[in-house]
Formats: sequence, C-alpha cells, structure tokens
Amino acid sequence: MTGTSQQSSGLHVALIEPEIPPNTGNIARLCGATFTPLHLVGKLGFRTDDKALRRAGLDYWNEVEVCYHLNIEALYRALEGCRFLFFTTKAERAYTDFPYAPGDCFIFGRETRGLPEELLRANRDRCLRIPMPNRRIRSLNLATSVGIVMYEALRQIGMSEGR
Repeated sequence: MTGTSQQSSGLHVALIEPEIPPNTGNIARLCGATFTPLHLVGKLGFRTDDKALRRAGLDYWNEVEVCYHLNIEALYRALEGCRFLFFTTKAERAYTDFPYAPGDCFIFGRETRGLPEELLRANRDRCLRIPMPNRRIRSLNLATSVGIVMYEALRQIGMSEGR
C-alpha cells in the first residue's frame, strides 16, 4: 500500500487486471485528487515499481492509497462491509439511476475485455452502465468511465472540495 492521506471520500475504485499504464495512471490521479483508495486486482499488464512509475510521469503516486489484491475474493475480504458495484456496457441500469453511498466500491474490468461474464451474472442487480447515445461506439476509455462514475457518486454523497 502507498499513500499517506488521512482523508477519504468513503468510496473505493477497483480495477480488475488493468492492462494500459496511462489509464491506470489517470485513474490513480483521480483517486489521489478525491482521496479515494485505488485497488488493483489480479495480474497487472505493467509494472508499478518506482522506476516504471517515474518513467510514466506518475510523480503524484505517493498521493494515492494503492492496495494490491491477488484476486477478487481477496478484494471482497479486504473491503468486508462495502457494497460492490460493477460497471459494464452490458448492464441495463444507468449509473445515474443508482443511489450511491459511502462504502461503495466501483469495480471496472480490463480495457480490452471488461469484467468476466460470470462475475456480471453473479452480480446482475449491482451492474451499472454509462449510456452512450452512439451505438456504433463499443465503450468509453476506462479512465473516462471511472471519472464519470466517481464524480456522480461524490455529487450524490455531498463531498466538498476540501479547501
């Protein structure tokens, strides 16, 4: 775990086997800016050692609370008592039609494949999507999706700027 902030948004972001370092870097920056722990689950498609992070320009990494989990079961154990919400283009319910609360953990899948189908089936009632009017576009960028959901949740729970 890295990061030292005592503040917290009360929310969590979990990425299941992220593949693209700049996406994870952008999400880490978002998490740092909002005092939200970032959970990296499973095998990552890149290294997160100091040298690799510096090369990617992630000089704010120390502002992010990062937790590593071997698999989703380990994430569930680490965040016992949290409500897990799964984001997918395959859900019927829009992310704006859901009441967020402190303790929610937003789970996003790989950039190339999304979340595993069996995980979505097992959690159908907690699957949410970001509507996209142009149906010829398959999905949004992962970092964009996390930002959209995060700021809607922060709006709903009333988190201020912290100034």
